[in-house]
Amino acid sequence: MQFNVKEEIIALTPQWKGERFDDGRPRVPDRYLEALRGMTLEEIWKPLFVKGYENQFEGHLQLLHNDGRKLIGRAVTCTFAPARPDLHEVAFSAGMLEKRKGNYNQWVIDSLVEGDVVVADMYDKIYKGTFLGGNLTTAVAAKTKTGGGVIWGGVRDLEQMKQVEGVQVYYRGIDPTPIRDFVMTGFNTATRIGGAVCLPGDIVFGSGGGVLFVPSHLVKDVVDNAAKTHVKDIFGFEMLSRNVFTTAQIDRNIWTVDMLDRLVQFIKEDPRCAEYRDLGWSAEYELARNAEPGDTQSAL
Repeated sequence: MQFNVKEEIIALTPQWKGERFDDGRPRVPDRYLEALRGMTLEEIWKPLFVKGYENQFEGHLQLLHNDGRKLIGRAVTCTFAPARPDLHEVAFSAGMLEKRKGNYNQWVIDSLVEGDVVVADMYDKIYKGTFLGGNLTTAVAAKTKTGGGVIWGGVRDLEQMKQVEGVQVYYRGIDPTPIRDFVMTGFNTATRIGGAVCLPGDIVFGSGGGVLFVPSHLVKDVVDNAAKTHVKDIFGFEMLSRNVFTTAQIDRNIWTVDMLDRLVQFIKEDPRCAEYRDLGWSAEYELARNAEPGDTQSAL
């Protein structure tokens, strides 16, 4: 048994063609992470959903800070199971051979680098399942700078955690007990947070509504498509406020050529749209020209 194996991580993420970290995780460029900060959950979710990635979101989580801040970073994943003596002996011995120190959760946190987010499936264990507390949250902040954690399990020392600057944590529950009686079965492997699947190097997008895991190889497409959704929303809200179009027209899955012409002109003229003026709309025009006249299907 081995943990955090570079060759396995690369084999798990073959569609990523860019730079990688030393551990093999995809290294999505910082510029895409920054672009995501200005987008909403729904804008990012939509292009994933239409590509068939329907199990990337989990909303049944509590937030350390419910103040509108977002959690955005590259996933470091870990998966745990209930304690079993023989499995623990194998797993812990493997960690000792790899010169890891402390408990399983400390092994993961020791590996974090700037921009990382720890994603831990604690199989919804809260009593004795407190993956993070005051000390480890401080360590997460020091290592990741702007990161945090998504824990399908418990936390403790909530008051201390709230005092740690620059960190956001999603978790299932709070308990004063220290972490006990568990074994790590995977480190930077595929893991599950509720109904969502996360791979190492996925981009974690956490907002007030929950957490979305964006596959590394889709981040560029997601950012581009989310930008289009965002600027269409600006235009749509403006047109509705002026009574130019109806909600049925704005909510159509495929806009008409006239609507697209108005959108393009609006982007050129409205200062709120300055950063979106390089977007191309040829695909949307093609769909508009070939759409059935009676197509009124609502957009996602």
